[in-house]
Amino acid sequence: MNWAWWSTFIAPATWRLRWEDRLSPGLHEADIVVLGSPKPEEIPLTWIQPGTTVLNCSHDFLSGKVGCGSPRIHFGGLIEEDDVSLLAAALRIQNMVSSGRRWLREQQHRRWRLHCLKLQPLSPVPSDIEISRGQTPKAVDVLAKEIGLLADEIEIYGKSKAKVRLSVLERLKNQADGKYVLVAGITPTPLGEGKSTVTIGLVQALTAHLNVNSFACLRQPSQGPTFGVKGGAAGGGYAQVIPMEEFNLHLTGDIHAITAANNLLAAAIDTRILHENTQTDKALYNRLVPLVNGVREFSEIQLARLKKLGINKTDPSTLTEEEVSKFARLDINPSTITWQRVLDTNDRFLRKITIGQGNTEKGYSRQAQFDITVASEIMAVLALTDSLADMKARLGRMVVASDKSGQPVTADDLGVTGALTVLMKDAIKPNLMQTLEGTPVFVHAGPFANIAHGNSSVLADKIALKLVGEEGFVVTEAGFGADIGMEKFFNIKCRASGLVPNVVVLVATVRALKMHGGGPSVSAHIKFRYVKTELNGCCNLQKQIQIAQLFGVPVVVALNVFKTDTRAEVDLVCELAKRAGAFDAVPCYHWSVGGKGSVDLARAVREAASKRSRFQFLYDVQVRSIVDKIRTIAQAVYGAKDIELSPEAQAKIDRYTQQGFGNLPICMAKTHLSLSHQPDKKGVPRDFILPISDVRASIGAGFIYPLVGTMSTMPGLPTRPCFYDIDLDTKTEQVKGLF
Repeated sequence: MNWAWWSTFIAPATWRLRWEDRLSPGLHEADIVVLGSPKPEEIPLTWIQPGTTVLNCSHDFLSGKVGCGSPRIHFGGLIEEDDVSLLAAALRIQNMVSSGRRWLREQQHRRWRLHCLKLQPLSPVPSDIEISRGQTPKAVDVLAKEIGLLADEIEIYGKSKAKVRLSVLERLKNQADGKYVLVAGITPTPLGEGKSTVTIGLVQALTAHLNVNSFACLRQPSQGPTFGVKGGAAGGGYAQVIPMEEFNLHLTGDIHAITAANNLLAAAIDTRILHENTQTDKALYNRLVPLVNGVREFSEIQLARLKKLGINKTDPSTLTEEEVSKFARLDINPSTITWQRVLDTNDRFLRKITIGQGNTEKGYSRQAQFDITVASEIMAVLALTDSLADMKARLGRMVVASDKSGQPVTADDLGVTGALTVLMKDAIKPNLMQTLEGTPVFVHAGPFANIAHGNSSVLADKIALKLVGEEGFVVTEAGFGADIGMEKFFNIKCRASGLVPNVVVLVATVRALKMHGGGPSVSAHIKFRYVKTELNGCCNLQKQIQIAQLFGVPVVVALNVFKTDTRAEVDLVCELAKRAGAFDAVPCYHWSVGGKGSVDLARAVREAASKRSRFQFLYDVQVRSIVDKIRTIAQAVYGAKDIELSPEAQAKIDRYTQQGFGNLPICMAKTHLSLSHQPDKKGVPRDFILPISDVRASIGAGFIYPLVGTMSTMPGLPTRPCFYDIDLDTKTEQVKGLF
């Protein structure tokens, strides 16, 4: 709140010569002007902004009269308060200044007053769901207030979840960001090596034990692995997001919104082809621009299509026959459709289907497929967008097919962008939850790393970086091994966000390293099969450290210790990691004791973050061709000798290049179980040729999407899925069997 006081004073002659220059800017910026001069009429009206409050306290110093003895001033457009005593004016100003200070404090970052929750770890460690149920989470509105969110910046879902409105970014736009930490991993076993657990353990250690503001940013888990093999993704043991059943099941419905939006667009594509095949230009046009109350009008998105076509008209009755045909017909080539329907369930029998076999579809049918929802481009758009307006623009740019002349057909062309945005308007807001120790977590977006880019949302990271303050930490996690999730985090997510990471935490386990050294595969039901002490598989850890170093970011190795690991094995892995170039390597025990077991990791991360990051991208998107960028990733990251493109992949690359999409980054769809394209090739495979079977374009998300080998975008269920163990107690309504 700005205010100005103008009164009579004695000043040096040289100053009085410039009093107008000094006074005018101050008055012009003031919200309140207090007049304390016997000649207030001398103030030019142009010096005071319309709407400014004027307190008339003009004082006749000879007569001693206040206010009423002064000439009345007429300020057009100003709010004038006559006959106010000096004391009353002072009190008003004091109140306004106090209100202004309170308002300013609300707009600025404040030190957290976080009440952490106490843990009482048990031995042996109970099941994840038992631990989760044994801790009572704070009310989410209390948590929000503790971390500096205002009441009107959250939308509460039940007792323990809330969506955070994007307006907080505008309020804190001048706040310096905190430190940015990425958690990645070595090539995992089918059960995963605990990146989510390490992420949660690290923030619990930073905040609950070292009193440092920190935020975890995680992906929302898909129903596919939750009911398939891997289980949930809330962390585990005493390093979890709670309540874990709410985290793993539905959350606030974001994935369902993506499913609805994706399938609306899929329906629009096939419906448009059907109607164009069965109607004349005139009939099609009259239905697209219907007569309502005797008037035809283009919708906003139809006007945008006219502009794209170079038709500068707004009256539907003025289009020529040629313009009517050009506007009404998209002429989609069915063989070029890349947009698939989605479902958030592992269902191998939807990998190839035939649609349009009903009598009402008039003989129009084609082969199609379902992808899992988290592979949808709309999920990638959600994860990479930075505002509602940007999300709408990205949704509109999504390319779903090509027309018969080879030009891209977009969601904008189909007229569905506004509807997609409406379906996604709530999903864009990050979800606030908490850890077992009461520290904050954002759960937002959930693209897989093997068939998508594998990172949580840019928006969650950006909001968290403001909330933690300059000395705080935001810890986010990238899916699967560093060769997949981390590479895409750097080359795709960091390009989109403009954020620069300070540290990479690379998660390893002894069991995975033994597997990479020639040990047996890890089974979902026989999790600890290793008795040998050789750790030849450390070559995979060394390779993943080298991959991180390609990007110029310091690496801290977090060894996620299992109860079957020996002290000698733990010491050997940490020593080999440091020899391979890691800044530090630290054993972690958060699974069994919570944040206290990762305090050493937290200290190592703080020290590494204090060093200068020399972050760089792996390739220049503008200079390299699509093929060159694919080859660079294959050789520099995976260790391939070269790549091999199928005829279909080469044809797609040629088409996307011709359509102007050659300058986008690359998002490889590849198995997460090996550095190569063959899941059974462990350790560090060498001299292999990486086969590229197909290439897709996610133009709204902003990347080209090659499929490596036989990679499927719809997972299947195993012989014995997790759902055998999941049940509901109908008396208590408690979920059983989740992990």
